[in-house]
Amino acid sequence: MDSPLKFQEQSKGLSFESVFDKQAAFPKEFLWPDLVSAQQELSEPPVDLEGFFKGDDEATKQAANIIKDACLSHGFFQVINHGVDPDIIRDAENYMDHFFRLPAPEKLKARRKPGSLCGYSGAHADRYASKLPWKETLSFRYHENSSDRVVLDFFKSILGKDFEETGTIYQKYCEAMMDLSFAILELLAISLGVDRKLYRKFFEDGYSILRCNFYPPCQEPGNTLGTGPHCDSNSITILHQDQVGGLEIFTDSVWQTIPPLKGALIINIGDTFTALSNGKYKSCLHRAMVNKHEQRKSLAFFLSPREDKVVRPPQELVCSAGKRIYPDFTWLNLSRFVQNHYRADDNTLQSFINWSQSVNI
Repeated sequence: MDSPLKFQEQSKGLSFESVFDKQAAFPKEFLWPDLVSAQQELSEPPVDLEGFFKGDDEATKQAANIIKDACLSHGFFQVINHGVDPDIIRDAENYMDHFFRLPAPEKLKARRKPGSLCGYSGAHADRYASKLPWKETLSFRYHENSSDRVVLDFFKSILGKDFEETGTIYQKYCEAMMDLSFAILELLAISLGVDRKLYRKFFEDGYSILRCNFYPPCQEPGNTLGTGPHCDSNSITILHQDQVGGLEIFTDSVWQTIPPLKGALIINIGDTFTALSNGKYKSCLHRAMVNKHEQRKSLAFFLSPREDKVVRPPQELVCSAGKRIYPDFTWLNLSRFVQNHYRADDNTLQSFINWSQSVNI
């Protein structure tokens, strides 16, 4: 059997069919030393969006208050009655198998190019040589333009007509996630005491990414991670996780598990929204575990502004804090920093600010 690194040199990706052979020695490139297990389960109420969608002021206020408490504490909450058709979510989860069950050479046709956010990646081995995540990913861009079906076009152009139905499924899923994003942005604005349409308008012409995450079973789950500890660099992330579970967040100085809540979607605050809130809302530090017996799947919708827009908090939040916490920057520069210069962790935003000031961006 080829070693993981030898395969990497040959194809710029990893063959999970060989690397994850149950008879093989555990590959050292996937080791995460000194892993600390989660201490408890996070127990917080989900945010019920039904009243918000019906225009109920009291229910909207209650939802905004739960969001505020969560974002001040750790930057994570779950939403129920979110209005996304469960059939769309089910299809999006199921259709992941259409791609990830392909032979390695077929998947590598969609291989992510260096510096790109889109395409297929096997354990991010094209970027890193150690502490590799035990997963495969497929990422593609989405933007809201009724005449431009970018997701469908991605699947057809990269994988051919056999994936036209798959592309249609994910086009619909992204459209649903965008609609939900606007609702979440309104509630975030309400919770911060600013114009409720402020953030929605800022993101109306944004570009987002949907990432399909596939975590194979792992014979030594205590030695590795599906996704390492990090804060998302984008603005907000909407995550669907299957019923296997594995998501954990870091809060109150310990790792806490997030058991799957049927019908709920998970919202993470990212670094860009932390800056847009003038540092008031925390970017969520999280990781993903792997399972010894079952594969795990999740779908992450990363909402981001248009690349050239200046990320700047509303003046009300600057005045209430008495100062600016972060200087102006663009999403383009932050995303390039993460793709080309830095491995995302819990200090990405401040590291980016320090780097951008040192190179006078």
